[in-house]
Amino acid sequence: MASTNLRTERLALRPVRDEDIDRILEYRNLPEVSRWLLRTEVDRADFRAAWRRGAADPNDRSVAVTLDSVVIGTVSLYVRDGMGQPGMPPGTEAEIGYIFDPNYGGHGYATEAVSAMLAYSFDRLGVRRITAGCYADNLPSVRLLEKLGMRREQHGVGDSWHAELGWVDGYTYALLGDEWRLRP
Repeated sequence: MASTNLRTERLALRPVRDEDIDRILEYRNLPEVSRWLLRTEVDRADFRAAWRRGAADPNDRSVAVTLDSVVIGTVSLYVRDGMGQPGMPPGTEAEIGYIFDPNYGGHGYATEAVSAMLAYSFDRLGVRRITAGCYADNLPSVRLLEKLGMRREQHGVGDSWHAELGWVDGYTYALLGDEWRLRP
């Protein structure tokens, strides 16, 4: 079973525990948070089961982000094989995502946690490329990804259904390990 434990200056990143689920759902189900998620409503039991499945998957390195032992967010990281011909090295790509409690916004916690997961992915897991997606109108997410040095590679026009807004644009961002290591 994969297990990711990291520390930053202010945060601890660790595997999600069963007792974290209710806390995660507190902020995950806030309208200002769920508005930007593909699944706006989740069943508590299904959500718990999904985290348990992830904990048993060696490619899922998702974590709870804690500040003074309080869960303030999650960063999901799923490592996979890239596209290529036979003989390509395994586990060269990853997809990253995040959800944070808006009550802890404006202090750089999301930037700090996602940055730590990028560094972990490139430096310790040997991932070559990481992607992330968001709705184009989710400006805080756009700013975060760009602040971390991710490059917008795709602008999908009307490619995502939004329950309130109808068909909306989506962005895909990416970053190579070599680019990460060259950043200032």
